[in-house]
Amino acid sequence: MDADTAAMQCGYYDKGVCRSCTFMGTPYDAQLRAKLDHAQNLLAAWPDAVWLPPMASRPEAFRNKAKMVVGGTADAPTLGILDPAQHGVDLTACGILAPGLRAAFSPIKAFITRARITPYDIPARRGELKNVLLTESADGELMLRFVLRSTEPLGRMQKHLSSLQADLPQLAVVTANILPEHKAVLEGDEEIALSGGETLPMRLGDSVLHLRPASFFQTNTEIARGLYLQAQEWADEVDARSILDLYCGVGGFALHVAAPGRRVHGVELSEPAVQSARLSAAHAGLADVTFAAGDATALVAGEADTIIVNPPRRGLGDRLCQTLEASGADTIIYSSCNAATLARDIAAMPAYEPKVVRLFDMFPQTDHYEVMVLLTRRPTAG
Repeated sequence: MDADTAAMQCGYYDKGVCRSCTFMGTPYDAQLRAKLDHAQNLLAAWPDAVWLPPMASRPEAFRNKAKMVVGGTADAPTLGILDPAQHGVDLTACGILAPGLRAAFSPIKAFITRARITPYDIPARRGELKNVLLTESADGELMLRFVLRSTEPLGRMQKHLSSLQADLPQLAVVTANILPEHKAVLEGDEEIALSGGETLPMRLGDSVLHLRPASFFQTNTEIARGLYLQAQEWADEVDARSILDLYCGVGGFALHVAAPGRRVHGVELSEPAVQSARLSAAHAGLADVTFAAGDATALVAGEADTIIVNPPRRGLGDRLCQTLEASGADTIIYSSCNAATLARDIAAMPAYEPKVVRLFDMFPQTDHYEVMVLLTRRPTAG
């Protein structure tokens, strides 16, 4: 394992202010080894699978997005988390965030003060600004989303927006998200454009994914690209001619496995994500890459010889496992953020055998990781 052995230090963690990074202070090579041991133990039922070397991450400054709860006052806002008493704790110097994100927080705070956007007080149920959501592309452009209780501050925000843009010329998209309900969710359903374009272009080598405000993208750009390139390599190795990409999101896997003479179709529940994926495919000139909004668990087996699945932590579930088992596809490429549900799902599809496995360290300083498995259909008797 080629990984930096130094342990990252964090003042927030040392003071007990934030303990989100459960591996903080542990040498990085030890973190990676622990994750690999964990994954291999969970997948021990398939001893013949070949394990490729894990893909290590930068231990620090790897996160391309920040989900900051807003606290404090309009004159002195905090961006970070809330303490047990629901008071704001500022984490704007968090070391796992990309430098471009950290540099943007001070101008954003100044804008909050100028526009007099009162932070939302959870115990009192008063105020407006609940969260600030910030994403940075590989080219350094930013998507900034203000999650508000109502539209009340929008006039003042528009009035002072030019000063924010002057302070942060790398802003590509600025929106207000409206979340009127008092509940523990990150964002609401209504998105109001304030400035810039409709999407944040996320460049991954030769591919560009167009992210809309509500679209999901992996938190670690370099490791995300590694995942996509691994899927591309495996699709080429099995000479896939028709690929079905389930839980396709904004199309990262689909765009990377696209090739001349190969049909790729992605399915995703989120309509904004599908719109993003279609835009990316159109810009890339990929006529044989299509997308549809729909429920992956309602899949009806088709003509695909290769199926890519990238489900949420809960995994595929019995219904989809049964459908995949009966699909007749030669190959399944399963990308998972939860090796426990991955192992459960593989066991539920005995027609498929894990051939190759690789761990991708998407989340350094925590015990979370991604793991991807190449499964091939077992030969039928006779």
